[in-house]
Amino acid sequence: MTNANKVVVIGGGTGLSVLLRGLKTYPLDLSAIVTVADDGGSSGRLREELNVPPPGDVRNVLVALAEVEPLIERLFQHRFENGEGLSGHSLGNLLLAGMTSITGDFARGISELSAVLNVRGTVLPASNDSIELVAKMTDGSVVRGESNIPKAGKKIDKMFLDPVFPEALPASIQAIRQADKIIMGPGSLYTSVLPNLLVPGIAKEISRSSADKIYICNVMTQSGETDGFTASDHIKALHAHIGKSMIKQIFVHDANIPSDMIERYAEEGSESVLCDVAPLKALGLNVIQDDFIHTEGPVLRHNAEKIARMLLER
Repeated sequence: MTNANKVVVIGGGTGLSVLLRGLKTYPLDLSAIVTVADDGGSSGRLREELNVPPPGDVRNVLVALAEVEPLIERLFQHRFENGEGLSGHSLGNLLLAGMTSITGDFARGISELSAVLNVRGTVLPASNDSIELVAKMTDGSVVRGESNIPKAGKKIDKMFLDPVFPEALPASIQAIRQADKIIMGPGSLYTSVLPNLLVPGIAKEISRSSADKIYICNVMTQSGETDGFTASDHIKALHAHIGKSMIKQIFVHDANIPSDMIERYAEEGSESVLCDVAPLKALGLNVIQDDFIHTEGPVLRHNAEKIARMLLER
């Protein structure tokens, strides 16, 4: 393993949590910078009713990095099914909203709960502001809200934030400045990874950084976001939004996927992402291709242990 002790992982959604479970087993100074653009479900309701940044992605990352008994993890993730006003909310989201109210600060609320959960690493929102994600489609229409964008059934041209220039959390900027490795993804390209990178201070600091800059490409396309995308299409989309100095290396799954999984995802409008090596190299990237998936269970997941090991060996 290299002496890259300070690692920053940027993203949101399930992909980020899976990767962090692998990385936390190593003796690292680990920071996770998490999107605050979610507007659906419990997070969206709390955001609207309490005027707090959406806690859902942060909750999942806290659980991924927590060192607590499994029952406490289940409690934090418990989602109420009954009760007027409570139905649909997860206990973790309510605790994050409550701690934000007590401390008066979302980032401080995360920090206080991290201590309670004995979190291995630092969990940071990209911004303390509640951010709305906006997509301009190729037909000129505009779709607002992270949860609405994949449902629009249109091709995305450009992504924006509202407010356009949210203030990056100073602690997130500091973590990027000190990083030996900066890892982006895996996760929804337009609604999990890009919302962090569109925060002006975040992109600027990553561009300036001399750290290893790595993108973990999704295994499958996402209906309504990356239909028909190859691995190089993911990179081109990132370049179009944040410039060409942000990523130097890409990890891409390049092995067979079980046919039953292919069929299952096809029903959802998804297909495997092609590892098109020549276009990736033409974009100036070092391409790491391997079998990166974990096929146990009903859904495809990255093999967090293998990816973590390979990330830290380079």
